[in-house]
Amino acid sequence: MTFSAAAISIDKIRFDDRGLVPAIAQDYLDGTVLMMAWMNAESLQKTMDSGEVWYWSRSRQELWHKGATSGHIQKVHSLRYDCDNDALLVTIEQVGDIACHTGERSCFHQVEGWVEGQVEGTEAAKGVQIVPPPADTLSQVYRVICDRKANPQPNSYTNKLFEGGDNKILQKIGEEAVEVVMACKDDKPDEIAGEVADLLYHTLVALAHHDVDIKAVYRKLQSRR
Repeated sequence: MTFSAAAISIDKIRFDDRGLVPAIAQDYLDGTVLMMAWMNAESLQKTMDSGEVWYWSRSRQELWHKGATSGHIQKVHSLRYDCDNDALLVTIEQVGDIACHTGERSCFHQVEGWVEGQVEGTEAAKGVQIVPPPADTLSQVYRVICDRKANPQPNSYTNKLFEGGDNKILQKIGEEAVEVVMACKDDKPDEIAGEVADLLYHTLVALAHHDVDIKAVYRKLQSRR
């Protein structure tokens, strides 16, 4: 998607009494919320003019070109405001895939309290944990599959597929593709959804087996969009 400076009118934005508006940065491919910072009218204008995100630092009281020092700049793909005109949503390409100053992908990487392991499949544990931020469902499933590859689990169906290699994985993709065709022929929506889910899962296993990141697929789709 090509960014257009005409996508937003600054005079429509309701800045607070400090002249600021909260801006949420979101990955344009998988929807992960990466960070929240503040913009004023000048940083918003510079963001639109340059196609890279600028914020306003409240602590330093100065404009802040995200990634100017670290190299982790944010390339704008779209810019929009909410129904009250007092918050911004910036969909971005995060260079280096790191938005947080701690080195994590997202600033929203901490969970406190009783949480169930999202990737590792561990039992609930109490306290602050560092967990991957939520993304779209396919990305989350892909993350679990990659974790199974790195950390095999007893009796894991996914690990059995990996052990079978291409022969087993590709056989299953072929079988599931046929099942999708048959469900469509029968015109049964629930079965179609289930069979497509199975096909997507086995395709994700193939991606992980060949070390192809799902975001590479998203980029291909985005370029054809």
